[in-house]
Amino acid sequence: MMLRRIAHVLFCWIVLSSIFPAQASGLRGKCESKPLLAGFVEFVKTGRMPADLRKFLGDAQAQRIAPYKAFDNAYYVGVCWVSAWLITSPQGHVLIDALYGNFTRQLLANVRSLGFDSKDIRLVVVTHGHFDHAGGLALLKKELAPGTRFAMTKEAWEEAAANAASERRPFPMIEPDVVLADGQEITGGGVTIQAFETPGHTMGTASYAFDVRDGAKTYRAFTVGGLGLNAIKGPAQVEAFIASVKRIRKLTEEGPRPIRLHLTTHGFSTGLPEASALLKQRKPGDPHPLVDLRGFRRQLDQLQAGAEERLQIERQKH
Repeated sequence: MMLRRIAHVLFCWIVLSSIFPAQASGLRGKCESKPLLAGFVEFVKTGRMPADLRKFLGDAQAQRIAPYKAFDNAYYVGVCWVSAWLITSPQGHVLIDALYGNFTRQLLANVRSLGFDSKDIRLVVVTHGHFDHAGGLALLKKELAPGTRFAMTKEAWEEAAANAASERRPFPMIEPDVVLADGQEITGGGVTIQAFETPGHTMGTASYAFDVRDGAKTYRAFTVGGLGLNAIKGPAQVEAFIASVKRIRKLTEEGPRPIRLHLTTHGFSTGLPEASALLKQRKPGDPHPLVDLRGFRRQLDQLQAGAEERLQIERQKH
């Protein structure tokens, strides 16, 4: 049952095959993008999870990675296969995504190890209602300060409640709190974050834009809420996904504050473990290794191309 739920958060095979060919995953107990991505590709293609991937996902020690400072006000506090981002300010912080199970406890420990008080998290925004992103909300509500707000789209709240009650992988769920609308800006502490409805991965998926600082430079960052198609119910879902990807692509090109970088929900999809390692080697004046607009646009183009192929298949089926 657990494997079926994990399958619901994977990229669709057509999208992945355009990025990385299937092969033995070769996981070695380390957080490395290529073998992890290859393992997921094999799982999606064959329906059988590689033994090393199964072991890796369930290994708390292997999933544990040291939290780190990505920007002056943005920190990675997730685990290997699922991201969580802490956006900070002196007035309080915003957390993007809640993880699940004991990994949510690891998230809280990561926040504390960076020198922050988890009680200063004023707002938690969730990308969508799958267990790996929303499953930790009940624990966070218990552990964070009483006034902390929790925000998702209306559809995401409904999806999370349905998933929480599923027999496949149930999890405790909180009552809906803040219901986000498309384009809405919401502030937690001194951090303002803008929500964009980007349906397709699920119909309630939201993506988030916010500012990150690197010395004297400020960049508009973006967290894409859903990186692929899954549990496809028909052409309309695929069409919505394509429209969302096109919209995000446009946000990198137009507007008063165009998007310049992607802080992903799944690090292995963008090579984040390897890119973040370059932060330790960075010297004054070096470009920031996570500011990769060309790479972000390339990823969006690949997602769109794969989804357009999938759309033809769905239209033939229906």
